[in-house]
Amino acid sequence: MVRNRLLLPMILLVLATTSGCSIRSYAINKLGDALAEGGSTYESDDDIQLVGAALPFGLKLIESLLAESPEHEGLLMAAAQGFTTYAYVYVQRDAERIEDVDLRAANTIRQRARRLYLRAQRYGLRGLEVSHRNFSEQLWASPSDAVRQLEKEDVPLIYWTAAALGSAISTDRNDPVLLARLPEVEALLDRALQLDESWEDGALHEFQVIFASSRPGRRDDAAIQEHFDRAMELSRGTHAALYVAFAESVSVPNQDADQFRATLERALAIDPDAHEAIRLVNLIAQERARWLLERVDDLILEPETPTTEGGVS
Repeated sequence: MVRNRLLLPMILLVLATTSGCSIRSYAINKLGDALAEGGSTYESDDDIQLVGAALPFGLKLIESLLAESPEHEGLLMAAAQGFTTYAYVYVQRDAERIEDVDLRAANTIRQRARRLYLRAQRYGLRGLEVSHRNFSEQLWASPSDAVRQLEKEDVPLIYWTAAALGSAISTDRNDPVLLARLPEVEALLDRALQLDESWEDGALHEFQVIFASSRPGRRDDAAIQEHFDRAMELSRGTHAALYVAFAESVSVPNQDADQFRATLERALAIDPDAHEAIRLVNLIAQERARWLLERVDDLILEPETPTTEGGVS
């Protein structure tokens, strides 16, 4: 999801015209507040490439502001959210698209995505530690115990921290160090759902559907279906990404081509302009839906035709 609140012209103007430590610090903190509380023109944009070109500069600017105000929760939130979004939309998907023709290049790009995700989760944890000191150490030692101290106002940071770490794990499911951190993601998501399960029109339930494909071991389709249904109810069926997540997490593992196509067609049937606040997010999801439909024969194998004596039946 793209939720960056990057008021770049205002920030540049203030930093260029202020002098003195206290004034500059005050300006940075006020701008950090705006980043955390203001609306975003990014979310309603209709040009995926334009946003992608703008994000790196904005993210580096946020890091520059954090160097001067390292405990500003709004800036830490924007960094966690922004780096996660950029890594997923503009880095990891590039690796997926070239994997069949250049595996080495794809792995290099995927490693870059992992580094960006881990940078994002570090910012997320720093944001949580502003109100919950030593939270990172506690989360590592005992995830289920550590998350009990988190409160409803922490949910945005919980979500983006979990999304960043979960996405990092998805880039290499054979990395034992990252896999060992799965309980952290699960504990964060479970706690967020306890605190505010309807947050952002069911984004937490939607992420549970997405994250299902990253978990090792037997997949719980019944639980995924419950999260999908609840996310559908909360979002009123307006989130194309939810359908894409279900197609990838359930239809592909079950090798159900009919369900796969039907679910992705439902994603494509959404009119992005009818939901301006999430227009860009829907456009990104629909772009992925089209790409997945083009690859259906690679993702879902046709069942072998039984043979009889004398030839193919």
